[in-house]
Amino acid sequence: MTSMTVLAAEPGGHPLIPAVYDIVWSAVCFALIFLVFWKVLLPKFRTVLDERSSAIQGGIEKAEKVQAEADAALAEYQKQLADGRAEAARLRAEAQEEGAQIIASMKQQATEESERILAQAKAQIEAERQSAMVSLRSEVGGLATDLASRIVGESLTDDTRSANVVDRFIADLEAQAPAATASATKEF
Repeated sequence: MTSMTVLAAEPGGHPLIPAVYDIVWSAVCFALIFLVFWKVLLPKFRTVLDERSSAIQGGIEKAEKVQAEADAALAEYQKQLADGRAEAARLRAEAQEEGAQIIASMKQQATEESERILAQAKAQIEAERQSAMVSLRSEVGGLATDLASRIVGESLTDDTRSANVVDRFIADLEAQAPAATASATKEF
């Protein structure tokens, strides 16, 4: 026989609907499993889930705290960086100001030194000019005396007479020198 015929031949009813005793025993097993699950396993699941939830919440709070500390540290770092830049700008300005002062001081010292050297050189030139004038007067005086002695034909060894002749000769030369200088400058 075929399997359909066997199922149809069973006593008690329909082949897809189970017997009442199977339904009762299944309901009792389901109730026991449900009761054990409800009283034993479900509280353990809840405690595990609560622990995980509190751990996650603690981790989130800890992460937020660390993030806040990091933000505070970043703000402090940026503040210090800004302060450092301001300090560097201030120091740079001070250094430039000090450099300008040093340069001005060095220029002033150089000017004073050049004026001192120039004054010293002028004094030395004036001293040398005076020395040359004295030397030149004595040489010109000697030459003038010799020349006058030759022209006059008599000796001019008398100091008073020779001094008068020399002085007159030099005065004539000095009078002629400005006129010669003026005419020389007119020619140029």
